[in-house]
Amino acid sequence: MEKSTQYELRLAERMSRLGTETAFEVLVKARALERQGKSIIHLEIGEPDFDTPGNVVQAAVIALHQGWTHYGPSAGNPELRQAIAEEVRQSRGVQVTPDQVVVVPGGKPIIFYSLLALADAGDEVIYPNPGFPIYESVIRYVGARAVPIKLREESDFALDLDELASLINDRTKLIILNSPHNPTGSVLSRKTIQGVAEVIGDRNVMVLSDEIYSRLVFEGEHYSIMSMPEFTERTILLDGFSKTYAMTGWRMGYGVMRADLAEHIARLMTNSNSCTASFTQIAGIEALRGDQSSVDRMREEFRRRRDVFVAGLNRIRGFSCRMPKGAFYAFPNITATGWTSKKLADSLLEEAGVACLSGASFGDFGEGYLRFSVANSLENLNAALERIDRWTRENL
Repeated sequence: MEKSTQYELRLAERMSRLGTETAFEVLVKARALERQGKSIIHLEIGEPDFDTPGNVVQAAVIALHQGWTHYGPSAGNPELRQAIAEEVRQSRGVQVTPDQVVVVPGGKPIIFYSLLALADAGDEVIYPNPGFPIYESVIRYVGARAVPIKLREESDFALDLDELASLINDRTKLIILNSPHNPTGSVLSRKTIQGVAEVIGDRNVMVLSDEIYSRLVFEGEHYSIMSMPEFTERTILLDGFSKTYAMTGWRMGYGVMRADLAEHIARLMTNSNSCTASFTQIAGIEALRGDQSSVDRMREEFRRRRDVFVAGLNRIRGFSCRMPKGAFYAFPNITATGWTSKKLADSLLEEAGVACLSGASFGDFGEGYLRFSVANSLENLNAALERIDRWTRENL
């Protein structure tokens, strides 16, 4: 029973502009159903089902015993920042120094801090839609105008360069790219990214390039706009450890950007989090510099699961799914079912015991789709397909 109070809660107006991430809400609902005794297959959360590699865990354990339990620099452990700079030089072909790196607790702070640092009220920020819901949420929260660019299935969810050109104006402060993409699994080609650069031209517009799934590419290559010399100083690279090394609960991500901006992002860290946990950063050094075979094995397993699950979805009445080229999501078109995305997602959870997300959770242009995470065992994925197929036969 709610405790009554004589004092009205008076929230700041900006809280009305803050959205949420539906995956966590669906997870709570699914857990509640499980407590009632219902069997639920979890395909809602974007989280690897693998354990963190043993060498990384061991590095953290040793770090704890060695006393890495105190405050560290707000921008991150110097050795970890050096390791990140080396990794970015190797993977993106960009000369990066440690003073361009800021380590943060998870990837989201880089989104938050970048927008806080760069976007004023009245500025415009272009972001992909459907897309990670935190983009639009934080853009609106800081008072900027959220300008969606629609990702269309018929274009394999790539950016339309002509549309992008039409959206850029004198108020455009930032453009958000995400490849591999959540929720569609699309991967922007080198040609498309070069096209984005040509469209922006020499305008003083920054690009926030969310590359958190950069090591999970199944077809083609991962290419970063930061690799283009004319965009190195106009790009904020977001990456991290959660998806690549199955370290979601460790909360560790990073941003790579021009050094003068990094100083301000680190100042936001000082004011909000002080620093990222010290012992996890020691583990991060091991993750980057240690054995990478676990990353390769995980990627190949996700590829195998993707192949099976997408093929299965395409056999289900009313479902049509393109083959995602990266990340670990399937994003089927469900318009042929005649159901709205949320209604169908809710019914699959409550009646079929399969937790997934409504495409509309990722923006208005996600309506007509569902998102499934294939970060679950092949056995559970096949069981989920059977449950969905049975439900559609009985209800469509």
